[in-house]
Amino acid sequence: MTPMDSMTIRNPDAAREVTVGHASTAAADAQGVQRVLRNTYALLSMTLLFSAAVAAAAAALQWPAPNVLLTLAGYFGLLFAVDKFKNSGWALPAVFALTGFMGYSLGPVLAKALALPDGAQVVTMALAATGATFLALSAWVLTTRRDFGFMGGFLFAGMVIALLAGLAAVFLQIPALGLAVSAIVALLSAGLILYETGRIVSGGEGNYVLATVGLYVSVFNLFTSLLGLFGLGGSED
Repeated sequence: MTPMDSMTIRNPDAAREVTVGHASTAAADAQGVQRVLRNTYALLSMTLLFSAAVAAAAAALQWPAPNVLLTLAGYFGLLFAVDKFKNSGWALPAVFALTGFMGYSLGPVLAKALALPDGAQVVTMALAATGATFLALSAWVLTTRRDFGFMGGFLFAGMVIALLAGLAAVFLQIPALGLAVSAIVALLSAGLILYETGRIVSGGEGNYVLATVGLYVSVFNLFTSLLGLFGLGGSED
């Protein structure tokens, strides 16, 4: 009999304690993931409704559209505020400020879309496609429990390139480039939904505020991209 065998025979309770300890840790981790998921989807639902209300008000009241520089400054500034206050009581006000600002920037886009022939149908199609895509991708990740962390670098690089190409399309007035950017952003946004949801499921994202913002931005970009593909991309304005 080896010394290790002797130790195992003499200490069966210690082995059971280790097994129980691992099981307790796994159960606690699973509960933590479920808690983050619940809080994330609850906050995401509220921010989407709030953003939609602000966008509808901006479109109905014909609020002026912010220019590109103001939009970028507001977006990245509020995104920085969310990250800074993510563990404090100011996190939720920062999240609603960010999503409200993005809703305001969406208002003039909606007004432009609704002014097109069959504009209401275009907006409805984009909204339905966005909802169906989000639900299908989220359900896939939640069912398979897959981790899409390997996509992070590619998606980040793709979004940077798409942002630069989008700015070029705006300043150089190239509609074809804008349409191509919309298609690319739609695909990247779908990938980001998989990536963000996978991070939550795998325990890689334990802060529901950051998880909410990540999913909200992906859904927002997916909707605006589909709106461009379905309607605005084919307009001459």
